[in-house]
Amino acid sequence: MPGRVAYFLRTAELDDAERAALDEGQAVRRGTGYTLRVTTVPAVHRQLLDRCQVLDGVGAIPAQRKARREYENRVSTLGAPA
Repeated sequence: MPGRVAYFLRTAELDDAERAALDEGQAVRRGTGYTLRVTTVPAVHRQLLDRCQVLDGVGAIPAQRKARREYENRVSTLGAPA
């Protein structure tokens, strides 16, 4: 997940599975930012994506909207929900 999304989610109220997934993720430097590699089931990724819906709203800056869209594209490639 993009670093801007991870930064936002760290300040959000998450359940235990979501918090554990973020805490166990590994930050990978990428250009001037970073990507957080999170290994968890697709359902948790979808929950995290739902929580960061605010980043695609009216008050969000363009970089936040782009980061959320990138994460949404990555999550959508994980397959259909079971």
